[in-house]
Amino acid sequence: MRIGFFGAAINTGTLDDIVAEVREAHEQGFASYWTPNIFGHDALTALAVAGREVPEIELGTAVVPTFPRHPMAIAQQCLTVSAACDGRLTLGIGLSHQVVIETMMGLSYEKPVRHMRDYLSVLGPLSRGEPVRYQGEAYSTQGALTAGGAPPFSVVVAALGPQMLKVTAELADGTVTWCTGPKTLAEHIVPTINAAAEAAERPTPRVIAALPVCVTDDPNTARARAATVFEVYGGLPAYRAMLDREGVKGPEDLAIVGGAAEVTERVAALGEIGVTDFGAAEFPGDPDEAAATREAMQSLI
Repeated sequence: MRIGFFGAAINTGTLDDIVAEVREAHEQGFASYWTPNIFGHDALTALAVAGREVPEIELGTAVVPTFPRHPMAIAQQCLTVSAACDGRLTLGIGLSHQVVIETMMGLSYEKPVRHMRDYLSVLGPLSRGEPVRYQGEAYSTQGALTAGGAPPFSVVVAALGPQMLKVTAELADGTVTWCTGPKTLAEHIVPTINAAAEAAERPTPRVIAALPVCVTDDPNTARARAATVFEVYGGLPAYRAMLDREGVKGPEDLAIVGGAAEVTERVAALGEIGVTDFGAAEFPGDPDEAAATREAMQSLI
C-alpha cells in the first residue's frame, strides 16, 4: 500500500503554501499528494504550478466536482496539467453533493449515475489522447484535443454506492474514498469494485482511502476535535450512508487516533483488506502531535 499525503493548504493558504506543502510531502518520501477542490484555490491550476516546481511525486485531486465542468473542458485542463508535471497527474472526480450543485450553483443534480457514466465515456478517450465520438443522455460529444507534450492522465472517481462503483470499474482507474471506514472498505467498496472490474475484464482498480489521522496521548480530545472539524460530513447523504454502513455515529469514530504503534497498525491494516493507497489527512492539536503524526506516517513509507 502506497502512503500519500492529503493536503489542506488549498483552502487555508496561498499558492506558495500549496507548493511548499507538496515539496515537503515529496522530500519526506510520500508517494502522492492529494488535494480537494472545494471553495479555495482551483486544485488543478495549483497542481500545475506545483508540478513544475516539485519533481517525482504523484499529484492527485480528491476531488473535482463534475457537474460544473464539461468533460471535454476538464480533459483539456488536465492534459495541460499533465504536461506541466510530466504525467504525474491523477484526476479524481466526483458528483459533489446535491446541496452544493443545486442550492449553491443552481445546476441540476438529476440522475447522477447516468451523468457519471456519460461523463466518463467522454473523458476517458480524451484522457488517453484519443478522439471521442459519444452520444449519451447527459453528454453528446464529438471532438479531439491536441496538447503537445501532454502525457495521458489517470482518472479515479469518488464512488461509494454499488451503481457508481460499477460505472467506475468499467470506465475509470479506481475509486477514492473519504469518511469510509475499514469495515465498509473490506465488505463493500473493495469487493464491489473488484468484482465489477473482473466482470468487465479490466485491471484491478486502485482503492485510495483517505481518513483523518492523529498520533496523540489524548485520543478522547482528538476525537472531540475531529467531531468539530469534520462535522459537516456526517450530514451529507453520501457520507452518511457510509457511516451508517460502518455502524458509527460520525467522522470522529473513523478517525485513526492513538499512540504511534496503534495508528500505524490501523493504517497498515487497510492494505491487508485491499486498499492500494492511503491518504493521510492529519489533524494535530499541537506541534508535538503534528510531529508525531508525521513521523508515524513516514514510518509506513
